[in-house]
Amino acid sequence: MMCAALQLCFSCPCQLPGLRTVLCFDAHARQTSILDSPSQPWLLPPIATHIQSVSTLDTRSYMVVRTVLCVAEKPSIAKAIATHLGDHVTTVSPYPRNLRIELIRIKNSIQGNPYVKNYEFSYTFPQWGHCSVTMTSVLGHLLSHEFKPRFKSWTSCDPSTLFDAPIEVVVGSNGKPIADNIMRHARRADVLYIWTDCDREGEHIGTEIRSVAAQSNQALGRAGGTVRARFSNIERAHIIHAAQHPADLDEAQADAVASRIELDLRVGASFTRYLTLSLRPILQRGNSAEASQLISYGSCQFPTLGFVVERYLRVRNFISEPFWSIKLMHQKDGIKVNFRWAREHLFDRMIAVILYEWCLTSQNAQVQKVKTKPTSKWKPLPLTTLELQKCGSRFFGMDSQKVLQVAEKLYQKGWISYPRTETDQFDQGMDLRGLIQKQAQGGCWANFATALVNGGFSWPRNGRNNDKAHPPIHPVNFVNPTTLSNEEQRVYEFVVRRFLACCSKDAQGSKTDISILYGPETFNASGLVISERNYLDVYIYDRWESQQLARFVEGEVFEPTEAMLSEGKTSPPGYLTEPDLLALMNANGIGTDATTADHIVTIVNRQYVEARAQPRQARHGNDEEESEEVPAQARGGNNRRGRGAAAFRSAGGNNGPGSGRAATGGVREFIPTTLGVALVEGHENMGFETNLTKPFLRKEVRSASLVNFHGGLLIVCVDGAEDEGHLQRTNDKGGGRARNH
Repeated sequence: MMCAALQLCFSCPCQLPGLRTVLCFDAHARQTSILDSPSQPWLLPPIATHIQSVSTLDTRSYMVVRTVLCVAEKPSIAKAIATHLGDHVTTVSPYPRNLRIELIRIKNSIQGNPYVKNYEFSYTFPQWGHCSVTMTSVLGHLLSHEFKPRFKSWTSCDPSTLFDAPIEVVVGSNGKPIADNIMRHARRADVLYIWTDCDREGEHIGTEIRSVAAQSNQALGRAGGTVRARFSNIERAHIIHAAQHPADLDEAQADAVASRIELDLRVGASFTRYLTLSLRPILQRGNSAEASQLISYGSCQFPTLGFVVERYLRVRNFISEPFWSIKLMHQKDGIKVNFRWAREHLFDRMIAVILYEWCLTSQNAQVQKVKTKPTSKWKPLPLTTLELQKCGSRFFGMDSQKVLQVAEKLYQKGWISYPRTETDQFDQGMDLRGLIQKQAQGGCWANFATALVNGGFSWPRNGRNNDKAHPPIHPVNFVNPTTLSNEEQRVYEFVVRRFLACCSKDAQGSKTDISILYGPETFNASGLVISERNYLDVYIYDRWESQQLARFVEGEVFEPTEAMLSEGKTSPPGYLTEPDLLALMNANGIGTDATTADHIVTIVNRQYVEARAQPRQARHGNDEEESEEVPAQARGGNNRRGRGAAAFRSAGGNNGPGSGRAATGGVREFIPTTLGVALVEGHENMGFETNLTKPFLRKEVRSASLVNFHGGLLIVCVDGAEDEGHLQRTNDKGGGRARNH
């Protein structure tokens, strides 16, 4: 050391008994170091930035400072936490020789990864006192699971042996710089503070971080050496509360994920190898281009395919039936009011004709009941990933994976919150009014946001889901939409409008129901008058409307303007659309907010299904009978079958289902290929008690964690891997939710 250096010697309470630690402050080099031995100086974090002069530093304050290493799951979370906990934060390089005390932030990334940064600051924890804190992050999973080299070749062993083959847990190649950074800072840390997401996957990532840190500091792996923060959003008050109330990692949750990861690899790899190797000779005889095709199996992938095939078979096997109904219309005060037959329709033509003739004989109809009552249309729930994907498909013509990719770009730029969440309720402590105020700066919704701030605010509805990890998707900052790409504009506008709608009031109106008696038959009509649009003014994606009603009074008698017997036929449901498929997967526990879109992409890429734009007139997404109706007399009926001009209209121009006109952009629908149908029918014909293409097993596993099968074979197929590739979270710029969650 230089001769001007001031040396203070003391016994560090955090080291092993008898270990003498020397704190050295070099006034010329402006650095402080701890010397455990003359050859190993490790620099302390930067001196508190509020100190005006380095020469006046009170080195006694460093004698009682403990060092805390905080690790978040994503770089953006690390930055936010460091900003809240440290009044002045310095971003530093991981290498001591590059450390400088600065009064401004310096953005340096760790070597080998441009996205992960280290933040150093001081913070006073209630239980530890004044501490020096280093905040860094990982990018999702740090460790990966793979078979040992002798089992990696597809021809090296029988696929069934993979159920017992040894598995190695190693740091992936992309994660090595991050692991090195954690180990480097863990050497001088007294406490490891985990800031991963508070869900099952986050608990497991926390244990991965702990195991890596313990490689360089075994004390962090012992009881009390590692704690975790419980938080669900990154607002300042919430983060400070979490920092002051550390908890233990949930070992049971982490173990459940570890079991799932291992079994996913075993099941996915063994089934995929078996299917591919068994079907390869058949594919070679048919098409040489398909000879090398991968036939993958996944416990979420196959039920997803099963949904598509099941709907396809329903469409293919559907038998259309004719039916008949009575249509009634009356024009009053220039308003045409359509009445619905209470029976809706009949499948017996003779009965329908008799009732219709009876109605015509009576000539007049009488109003039996007129009832008006207030009604309301609920504002939407806070936005989840699933709802964002479904709405993106319906309103923007973007597939679910693309919507999520665009949302992640907006998140990485700091415009919206983390877009992978199952939570549809806001914490009471969140400052929603402050977020609304930001949206009053501009945009076509600025006036609406201003009105909410000035008294129109209403706390959002609470849904049923709260993953305790992330809040619902919402805007965090205002950005001029003109600075965004076209796709980013549409997604950002939807997120903003949805959030403002959630914070508005329900739409209010009055509904009028009219019931009339025409001959022996009852007909009904209803109309709506909106008195307060409220959230509908900003949420342009919702419609609330009904036909306009003329004024009717009870006991009024009138002769209907038009009465007509119509003939129709039932039509099959449409092929499965992307929003409907996402809803089915969610209802049956297939995948998560992070993986549903990936499972859909997988079955398309594997050529199990084909995606196409839904025909414009296609009916879809329900089990109700759909009809194509034409007036009965247009099919050769008696001219007396109708009353009024409309009774003589032809059926021309009615483009029913299957007209073939494709929607522009629009919603995608899925049709299975021959291979996809064969895989599903083949598994069904195996005669297993539990069909692997149905969602029941996966749904049970998700709630029970482990299922014991015959002969002691343990199968937990939670988001099964398709091959023996490494099972990791997505390592993108902002980190990622679980790919195998």
